[in-house]
Amino acid sequence: MNHYLDKKDTKLSHIQRLRNIFSGSVGNLVEYFDWAIYAAFALYFTPAFFPEVDQTTQLLNNAGVFAIGFIFRPLGGWLLGSLADRKGRKSALLLSVSLMCLGSLIIACTPGYAVIGGWAPALLLFARMLQGFSIGGEYGSSATYLSEMASSKRRGYYSSFLYVTIVLGQLLALVLLMVLQKLLLNSEQLHQWGWRIPFIIGGLLAVIAMGLRGNMVETKAFVEQHTFSTHHTTLRELLNYPKELFTVVALTAGGTVSYYTFTVYMQKFLVNTTGFSKDDATVICVIALLVFMVIQPLFGLISDFIGRRIMLIAFGIGATIFTVPILSLLSQPQSITSALFWYICALLIISGYSSVNAIVKAELFPVHIRALGVGLPYALTVALFGGTAEYLALWMKSFHHPEWFAYYVSGCAAVSLMTSLFMKESKDVSKLD
Repeated sequence: MNHYLDKKDTKLSHIQRLRNIFSGSVGNLVEYFDWAIYAAFALYFTPAFFPEVDQTTQLLNNAGVFAIGFIFRPLGGWLLGSLADRKGRKSALLLSVSLMCLGSLIIACTPGYAVIGGWAPALLLFARMLQGFSIGGEYGSSATYLSEMASSKRRGYYSSFLYVTIVLGQLLALVLLMVLQKLLLNSEQLHQWGWRIPFIIGGLLAVIAMGLRGNMVETKAFVEQHTFSTHHTTLRELLNYPKELFTVVALTAGGTVSYYTFTVYMQKFLVNTTGFSKDDATVICVIALLVFMVIQPLFGLISDFIGRRIMLIAFGIGATIFTVPILSLLSQPQSITSALFWYICALLIISGYSSVNAIVKAELFPVHIRALGVGLPYALTVALFGGTAEYLALWMKSFHHPEWFAYYVSGCAAVSLMTSLFMKESKDVSKLD
């Protein structure tokens, strides 16, 4: 049923497919840029929202707000995923980016703790709840849209652009930070008011993304299912797929902890543990994430030939064995070049998961329950494991045992490895066809 824009389609249809993939990807990019600037600029805006204490405690408070935002991701995965399966992928994606825009503008306009007291962290928390709800619904809808829009032989390649845009959002957040740090503002200005600039930019970019998504076409898979199917999108219906749900949760557990450890948390790790300056840590993260972003389509294309399962097994083995030694090496004082090398090694391992993450999960579920099936268990797992990763790392560091966190990450990766070893090759049993 879902042979949308395959070989029999015209050249115009191929161009239209690429245009819609681009529009969906750009919208996803803006969402994750807005989500990432919170982490990228945390070292600068945290003192504005919390009473003055030592840096680790301030970062711990800020990480708590970051983690609470993740609690609302499952709610977004449920409600926006259900909306995507009932009313269309386009409707859910439009609502998602609108809520992200509102959250960014609230943070940009909120006065600091010195001005309004406890209302400052309260408004920060509310904005992150909105953004958590938004990003929770974004993933399932985007993964579904890109997978259904792609041609059957290149689904791994096209769906890998979901993580290209996720990483590019983080990368642009760090590039903006570098521009502000090195070219436009000094440290005092960034701490006082400069940190508001990225949130304003994020809100304005979200408006542009809303326009692009408003011009997207709905996938043929959804239109045909919505026209002829009598299936209903409910949580009860979702429970008819227990094996698929468990697979999403288990794969995501190891993947999301590894991903958030070596992307979101790494900038703070390099400053707070390794001892790099904020500027040098930002440079290291920008270069490493640029490499990470560029290799996603390559890994996705490889999965179209050798399968998704082999990629996941490679990630599981690498992350289980090498996470502890890599984090141990990165924690020691060293040159920028050395830190960058080990950081890129970690990201290469994670690419075995991130490049096929979206397509593997989309291939597990039929069209009528796909956005909900992908989005809800993913969001729940990310909330439990990804959203708490930075908090756990800082908490264990506060007890002077940062090595505990490295073993925790390795253990989560082992869970994903065991799941990959026993699962069937998803592209061979894909429900997308």
